[in-house]
Amino acid sequence: METRRSFIKKTSAGSAALGLSAVLFPSAGYSRILGANETITCAVIGIRSRGKAHVMAIHACPDTYIKYSCDVDDVILEAHNAWCEKQIGEVPKVEKDFRRILDDPEVDAVFIATPEHWHAPMAIAALQAGKHVYVEKPCSHNPHENELLVAAQKKYGKVVQMGNQQRSAETSIRAISDIREGAIGTVFKGEAYYSNNRGSIGKGTAMEVPSTLDWELWQGPAPRTGYRSNIHPYNWHWFRRWGTGEIHNNGTHEIDICRWALGVDLPETVTSFGGTYTYDDDWEFPDNQQVTYTFAEGKFITWTGHSRGLLKPERPGRGVTLYGEKGTIELSRNFYKRYDLGGNPVAFFFERSASETTDTQGMGGLDVSHVSNFFDAIRRGTPLTAPIADASISTMLCHLGNMAQDAGHTLKVDTQSGRVLNSPEAMKSWKREYEKGWELKI
Repeated sequence: METRRSFIKKTSAGSAALGLSAVLFPSAGYSRILGANETITCAVIGIRSRGKAHVMAIHACPDTYIKYSCDVDDVILEAHNAWCEKQIGEVPKVEKDFRRILDDPEVDAVFIATPEHWHAPMAIAALQAGKHVYVEKPCSHNPHENELLVAAQKKYGKVVQMGNQQRSAETSIRAISDIREGAIGTVFKGEAYYSNNRGSIGKGTAMEVPSTLDWELWQGPAPRTGYRSNIHPYNWHWFRRWGTGEIHNNGTHEIDICRWALGVDLPETVTSFGGTYTYDDDWEFPDNQQVTYTFAEGKFITWTGHSRGLLKPERPGRGVTLYGEKGTIELSRNFYKRYDLGGNPVAFFFERSASETTDTQGMGGLDVSHVSNFFDAIRRGTPLTAPIADASISTMLCHLGNMAQDAGHTLKVDTQSGRVLNSPEAMKSWKREYEKGWELKI
């Protein structure tokens, strides 16, 4: 297919990260390495909010082509078409059923920004169809899907990158390099936090499915239930049937950076405190939560999630503080700040292209860097900054946070498999029930 344009990349963080990724795929593992200048044909599935960030990032990368926009809602598709015309000057083909996209041999890569219960099933289906996959975080709805997705990538040999785009931030890459060189000594604590003031989702009422929405396909692998007034298009995040709560929705990013900085994988123990405090509504996850993960050598990570009520004293909406024996580092998507033990500033660095932090799109320069790295891996076998084998570990930490919250006590964890050793009740969340005919197989 003829290349329609060749834009210069706005950032180069993807290539800068090559020596720092915690887990790297060998290039020999990729089947069908494209020529350096060959156009990569893409499809974006789920295009209401985060999918738009994917579109803009793809559009900013050279030798790419968005052939399809896919969503199950006609209203969203119509609005997206108008947005595409304005933002990128063209309107991709429209498809409501992603399976038809997977049948198209011209499609090289799919970008998945659907509700979370679809992430792993759709990614696995795409791998089976011979496509490369960029999947939004979290990469799975439950730990069982985590295992299946990693196994599917190994089996089918395609590139799979998760959307934890801060792994491609030049400032974060520099911070991790400085940590490895001893800038703040041994790092023993990572403090991750997210702060927002989400309103009530109310108590939903049964209603007819909108004529513009394919509710059957929207539910997909999830057990069937009736349509209600407060589910679509965004509040599904707070229902266990489809979502995974704030610790996954946003905590995945910061917990991932803490884990990267501390050089740890699965924890030894997980403890969670929290609950739903703010409104009497249908929200099924904690709206305020504190999780502590402990690791070998006395290292630990904390996650503080305030979904409904801003953190005080005044702090950025999200971020990471890393504590070392010689100083501290503050990281966000847009900066790296280092201090000595007395709190005196030592070094400040800022991203050349800023990214949004607390809106539902999260659009910005990091998307371009992360997607560019994904395309480089497809074309040249360049190591990924967030390969699924590593990204799935950060996702697993978030699953364990929810499992500890539900169990009501500290979980002891098998550091090789992530399985809980002291709570059969918690292990009931390891796998979900699937709608008949939608069971996952690799």
